[in-house]
Amino acid sequence: MAVTPAENVARGGAGARDGAAPCRVVVCRDCCCGSPKVTGVDHAAQTARLRAEVPTRISECLDVCDQANVIVVQPSAEGRAAGGRPVWLGLVNDADATEDIVTWVHAGGPGVAPRPDILDLYAFTPPGRRTS
Repeated sequence: MAVTPAENVARGGAGARDGAAPCRVVVCRDCCCGSPKVTGVDHAAQTARLRAEVPTRISECLDVCDQANVIVVQPSAEGRAAGGRPVWLGLVNDADATEDIVTWVHAGGPGVAPRPDILDLYAFTPPGRRTS
């Protein structure tokens, strides 16, 4: 049974520590991401799965169409305080990758939990961003 983001926090999931802002995801859904241009993906199911498990915001084009579908994992307040920064994940076009993201966010996400090795395959630095 799916758990809403609020229930997840109430149960001690991602972002529940000391009532701080939780780890969140941003899902690109515009010209390429979430469209028939990326074939073989149930975009609605992917978005619904993320929304059922973690605080999720839908964005218009993030301007990295060559990486569609793009998901950005934003650190929680705790993760940011520990040095975590947003992690951009591209080519997230299968249910297993979506589950890996959910699992990582539940573990605490950037700055709190190490990024699973499998997600290294999806991580990229968008143009115009510094790596530090």
